[in-house]
Formats: sequence, structure tokens, C-alpha cells
Amino acid sequence: MNKRKLLILSILFSLVSLTKAQQQADSVVATTPTGTVVDEVIWVVGDEAILKSDVEAMRIQGQQSGLHWSGDPDCSIPEQIAVQKLYLNQAIIDSIEVTDSEIAQDVELYLEDMISTIGSREKLEEYHKKTISQIRADLRESCRERKLVQGMQQKLVQDITVSPAEVRRYFKELPPDSLPFVPTEVEVQLITQQPKIEQEEINRVKEELRDYTDRINKGESSFQTLARLYSEAPEGRRGGELDYMGRGMLDPAFANVAFSLTDPKRVSKIVESEFGFHIIQLIDKRGDKIKVRHILRKPIVSDEAVDRALARLDSIRMDIVDGKFSFEAGASVISDDKDTRNNHGLMANITQEGRTSRFKLAELPPEVAKAVDTLAVGAVSKPFTMFNERGKTVCAIAKLKSRVEGHKATVTEDFQVMKNLVLNKRRNQVLHDWVVKRIKSTYVRINDRYRDCQFEYEGWVR
Repeated sequence: MNKRKLLILSILFSLVSLTKAQQQADSVVATTPTGTVVDEVIWVVGDEAILKSDVEAMRIQGQQSGLHWSGDPDCSIPEQIAVQKLYLNQAIIDSIEVTDSEIAQDVELYLEDMISTIGSREKLEEYHKKTISQIRADLRESCRERKLVQGMQQKLVQDITVSPAEVRRYFKELPPDSLPFVPTEVEVQLITQQPKIEQEEINRVKEELRDYTDRINKGESSFQTLARLYSEAPEGRRGGELDYMGRGMLDPAFANVAFSLTDPKRVSKIVESEFGFHIIQLIDKRGDKIKVRHILRKPIVSDEAVDRALARLDSIRMDIVDGKFSFEAGASVISDDKDTRNNHGLMANITQEGRTSRFKLAELPPEVAKAVDTLAVGAVSKPFTMFNERGKTVCAIAKLKSRVEGHKATVTEDFQVMKNLVLNKRRNQVLHDWVVKRIKSTYVRINDRYRDCQFEYEGWVR
């Protein structure tokens, strides 16, 4: 199952819980004229019930998300829900732990995807008849359960490995028409320039933050309200509140000020980080971790500053083309991007499988992918603008270091691809066998109309 489908499935389980929370909160139950409840229990797994409404809600949400179920949805959807319950029950038994920070990150990810799908925050609130804050609260438990399931799965497969000999044997036995297709991959180097922000703009942002501090100190407004209204950080939606974090998890300048706070009633001085300018308020300290709320404001880069940075990069590009110095030398000395500067401008792709310099075009920032898509190997792009990981506007030129065209995988050129394929196959088999074993040792009762289903896992029907 690909990552996109896994993400959609995770969101669907969250949405089913959200729908159930809505029904419970509003006491909405479909009934017949005689007062009989229409909803029904269709499966029981252990002491957990699966309702007909659960399946219908997931079916509708799946259709809206463009998800196609394998086989009959009436059979595959309740089975997917039942499997999740098996993992969840074992995760609780094995004391799998997840942090509040992990849950909060997942909630925001799902909210962003839901908002993107439905069109706007307002439409999402209208659809669920709840505020974003209420939706977020409803999603927390389902996100916690999903993280527990994920943690349980990782525990089950954490010791699974494959040897080079196993990979070569698998490749040798694989029919030619079953070989995986490896998409085009590229290596890209960057030189970036950060447009200089005018002092007048910095002064404007600082004056805004001073005004917020003054309003808070005078009791005219709360920190949380101003954060919701004006903060440009993602957590501004929840009043600027960050979960408990250690010093190493925060920007160094931000951390120095945050950890120096002692009075929750006071607002910090203005602090500049890699993301912009902040004011901070202490909520709580717990050991070596701190919980704060903050308001972030980002100075606006002027068009003139962007034009100057682009012009400088164009001049640098011409010097490279004319052979005055190499792209690698320019990246090491001129580039503002600290993530690539020490590696001669070479971008790094960090994935679950490890660190590599190769990217599929879809994995690159869209502006970089567009810049190098039609370049010849060794060529340097014209200057362009993009947003870096910190949300700041930067100007850049890119060099296409290498390109490997899409092709059928070979064990010599694509050993890592083949190893991941074998490893995932082995992990999936271990998880499949575990589910089958758990089904046999778990009380299961299913409605008679599901007994003729073609299930992915054997043992449901007894």
C-alpha cells in the first residue's frame, strides 16, 4: 500500500471518529416510525463493536478522497476497521507510548489535508457544524489511536532484515514483467541568496509586537486571542501554544529566551529566530522541558530586494558559465543555505530508508523541480524564487548534477530499491501472519451477511 493511500486511510479512521463524536454530541440517531434505532452492530472484535454507520461514514469519506477499495467495499471496509482494533488492543497490552507532541503534529496534518480537500476552514466548520478548535479536539483521540497502531506495527517488524544474498535471489526469481519501474531520479545542487529585508520593515514588525505586549500587559486582550488573530506560526490557530519541548527541539535564540522565563504573567522581550520575530509567554516548566505560547511575525521581503538578489545570482551564474569559478566553489562560499553549503550545494533527500542525494522530481520543492526538469546534466538554471523550509523567500540557481532516466530496476544499479522491495515484502508478510494469528485467538462475531465475503485475512468466519 503506497504512502498516499496509507495517509488517506489514517484520515478516514480519524473522520469516522469525528463523525461519531458529532453524533454523540448532538444525540442524532436515525430511527424508524416505531422508534427502533436503524444503526446496528455488524462486527464484534474482542469487546469492540463495529457499527454499520462506521462503515458507511468511511465509504463516503473514501469516495470524497478518491480512494478506491480493493474488492467489495462492504467487506474490505469493516475488515480494515477490525484489523485496526486488533493492533490497538495489542498496543495497549504492550504499553506502546505516544507523546502529546506527536499527536498534535498528526492532528494538524489531518486538518490541513481536510481543509485542502473541502476548500476552506469555513467550509470544514460548516460541514461538521463545529469550530476548528472543536474538530481538533475530536481528532485527538483518533490520532492517538492511529499512532498506537503505527507504534505496534513498527514494534512487530523492527527486527526484520534482509541480506544482500536474499535480495539477489529474489531479483533472480522475479519474472521480467514484474520488475519494479524506477522513476527518473536527479541530483541537484543549489546556490541561494536571502533577499535583504529593509530596516524599516523590521522596525514595523517589532512595533507590532510591542503593541501586542502593551495590550496584554494592560489587560486589553489575552496572549491567546492575539496569537489566533495575528501569529503567522501554524500553532497560532490554537492560541500560539507549543507542547512541552526540550531546548534542542527549539531554535537556539528562541530557546535561550523561552528557558529564561520564570513568570507566566510576563511577556518576553522580542526575539529573532530563523523564522522571524517572536514574543513568548511561559505556560509551564517540567524538568528539562518547557511549555510556552508565542506570536510569530515575519517581515515582508520587498520586490526590490528580491530583484537585487536575483540580479546578483544572474551575475554569479554568468561567472560560473564563463569558467571563472565552479558551481561547487560558489556554493561553498556564496550560498546562504547552510543545509547545502558545506556539501558543495548538493541537496540531501532524507527518507525512511536513510539519507541520499537522489530525488524523484516529485520529491523536490516544486520550484526546484521546474528549474531542473529540462536542464542538461551539468547545466545551471536561471535564477528563481522559492520558499525554504522555514517559510522564508529565497532566490536560487540550481545545477543538475546527474540524471538517471526512468527504467526497469536492475540489481546492480538499483540495489537499494530492490532491498527495500524485499524488506517491505517481508515486513508485510510478518504483519499479515500476526493478524491471522490474532484473529484465531480473539473473540469475533460478524453479521451473517458478511460470511460470503472474500477477506484479505483468513479466520474471520467461524
